[in-house]
Amino acid sequence: MTQFKDQLNRTISLERTPRRIISLVPSQTELLCDLGLEEVIVGVTKFCVHPLHIKSKATIVGGTKQIHTDKVKALRPDIILCNKEENTKDIVEACESICPVHVSDIFTLNDSLELIKQYGNLFNVNKKAVYIINTIKRESQDFAEFISNKPKINAVYFIWRNPWMVAANNTFINYMLQINNFNNCFGEEDRYPEIQLSVNEKVQIVLLSSEPYPFKEVHKNELKKVYPNAKLVLVDGEMFSWYGSRLTKAFKYFKQLYLNLC
Repeated sequence: MTQFKDQLNRTISLERTPRRIISLVPSQTELLCDLGLEEVIVGVTKFCVHPLHIKSKATIVGGTKQIHTDKVKALRPDIILCNKEENTKDIVEACESICPVHVSDIFTLNDSLELIKQYGNLFNVNKKAVYIINTIKRESQDFAEFISNKPKINAVYFIWRNPWMVAANNTFINYMLQINNFNNCFGEEDRYPEIQLSVNEKVQIVLLSSEPYPFKEVHKNELKKVYPNAKLVLVDGEMFSWYGSRLTKAFKYFKQLYLNLC
């Protein structure tokens, strides 16, 4: 029996390297595939869209907030992978009655790198994990040097419409905004507050995320009068919120985003 720790410092005991994995987090599903574990993923959520074909190879067991426990049990998983933010406490407890559960908890880039390292140990793919970690470190350092002498920009990052909701403090998105030299105008609020729109002439850029709400060009018109001095930009939400191997691509995206803004 081998023991591991997850990111909540919970102990996970495994008799062998897991060969039947259920992932309840889209970004972690993508990470597993990039670690070469696609063939041992037996269950995913309906939101696991990368790689696109994974939902045709693995059983869909529900979403991130609600799962079909009977489907999970039937898959006889060796381990289930969750996230503190994306999955509910009830889901984690239900999964724990079936098999060992690993829970991630991500707020910073270092948290992401730690998760990748933990997966490398859990699934005996350390070499591939180190490669992904080193790639992310290299890309993030390159971007840090690029952005270091750039001025801060007052920004708002919208994640939902009707009600209007934004990303605020204590979120991975807020951390990524900081990396981009964006000053989050809702940085003093917590998590994902619902807001009332009011005119703000100090906002310089409004970021409309592609997820979880799929903002389109048409939605810019609704916010032009609210933020009269701001550029309104549609952004790839996966680059700001996915914390697995997607980070190998995120920093090049951020660099191009900045260049397009200037």
